[in-house]
Amino acid sequence: MKPSELKKFIIGSLDENTDPQLSAKRLVEEGVLFDFSKGFSDKVLNKIMSGTDAVTREIEFTRSMRFAFNRVALTGVAAIVLLLLSIFLAEGSLSFNSFLGIGDTYDEGIISMLTGK
Repeated sequence: MKPSELKKFIIGSLDENTDPQLSAKRLVEEGVLFDFSKGFSDKVLNKIMSGTDAVTREIEFTRSMRFAFNRVALTGVAAIVLLLLSIFLAEGSLSFNSFLGIGDTYDEGIISMLTGK
């Protein structure tokens, strides 16, 4: 079967009105065989079952993500500790008001300023 004829045949077989049995008969008449070589199914099954590469890649990805998370988490904890120390040194205490940056003002004044009453 010539490539141009094969192309026309494939395009024609996509039509809804084409009978698949007639297409199969025509292919057999042209000499196309539907048999696979010896050991084909074993090769396919071995390829499917050898998923160790994907598992290894997943384990490596998990390790690298855990390492990156630990680095970021430790850096974040160090930043929080430094922030707490700087607040303690600047204000002399670790109260809620020192976290907000409120100095010697009264809480009632701040509430009235925030609410507008």
